[in-house]
Order: sequence, then structure tokens, then C-alpha cells
Amino acid sequence: MDNPPAIVNDTDLVDLLVCLGNPGAEYAQSRHNAAWKVADKLRQIMVWNKAKWQPQLAQLWECHSDSKAQYLLLPMTYMNDSGKAVREMMEALGISPRRMTVVCDCMDLPLGALRLRSKGSSAGQKGLQSIIQVLRRDDLPRLRIGIGRPEPGTASNVEYVLAPWASTEIEKMDETFSRAAEVLQCLLQEGWQAALERISMHSVDKVNAEAKGEVEGDQV
Repeated sequence: MDNPPAIVNDTDLVDLLVCLGNPGAEYAQSRHNAAWKVADKLRQIMVWNKAKWQPQLAQLWECHSDSKAQYLLLPMTYMNDSGKAVREMMEALGISPRRMTVVCDCMDLPLGALRLRSKGSSAGQKGLQSIIQVLRRDDLPRLRIGIGRPEPGTASNVEYVLAPWASTEIEKMDETFSRAAEVLQCLLQEGWQAALERISMHSVDKVNAEAKGEVEGDQV
């Protein structure tokens, strides 16, 4: 295996995106793989190439702009062990946890909502929880994708996140994945403040307001 390339963090832009999901065709269309759908959209709007050096526990893509390499990582460890893949990548390339952004699904957000935060708890998201435990810190930037919760009595949380999208959700979530990819592109190319401004139009408040037929101001 080739030696990993050296990384020099010389800008305030993000160096690494980690999109969480489960490998295997049986999980490809599940709610838990929302972040992988975002990664698919991101590869459509930016030029990503499979990295020459590949970690053992993940798939790695790279994008070059202004002589700087930025990376997209898809852990192949299954969701609950995502931290192992992230640690392997960060140790190999010397990337600071604060220069990484984790992308994951979130049951605590309404369907289609996006939330960008610089730190916080895992909120029960097993992949994010694994990364926090392995790195022993919770000040990890993350973009959460709202998938909502099951109706009471219809399914357990595990059954819900591992189930495929309902037919009534597909169009809305496809739009959400595209918006999330645009936010990540903004984050990579322009930095945090620009990404926060972009995501404000997709805030939880706006999603709730639209559901009620109201129009309110956005806040992140």
C-alpha cells in the first residue's frame, strides 16, 4: 500500500468530510444512509477522484483546489464502529478533529431539516457517538440531516433508521440531499461563515414554519 500523502493545514477551510452510513446493498436506500446520498450529490457538483492511498476501513476521495487537497471519507466499518475508520484516516493524514466535518442522519430533526454545528453531543446517533468515543472529544463539527421519527407504535428506532424511505419522502429527501451537498461545497470552498449563511434558509424553524403554512425568519 502506498504511503499516505502529507497534509499541511494552511487555510481556515475544512480538510475532511466524513459521511456516515452502512456498507452493503441492503442498506443503500435506508434512512441511516442519508449522508451517503449527500456524498453522491457532492460528487456530482464537484470533481472528486478516488485517492491513490486508501485506508483499510473506509473509502477515500480527494478534491484539489488552489493546490490544497480536501478529502471525503465513507467509513466501511458499519455505523456503530465509524470511529475506528475516522481515527485511521486522521492518524494517517494528520488532520485535526476541528478541521473535519461529520455528516449524519438525525432523528431529532424534522424530515428534510439541516443543522450545522461546531460541537455537541451525539444525540443518540451511533456513528457520531462512536467517533466521539474514539477521539475522546465532542467538539467535532457536524452537519445533521433530519429524518424525523417513526409514528408511535409503528416501528422501533432501529427498524426505522434501517428501513428504506417511504415513497412520500423520496422527492423531499432528494431535494434535501442536494441542498446539503451545496452547503458542504460552500463549506469546503468558502468556509464556515458562508456555509452557515447558506444553511440558514434550511433551518429547523423554516421547516416547521412551512409545515404549519407560516413564514418566519430563519436562524441557525
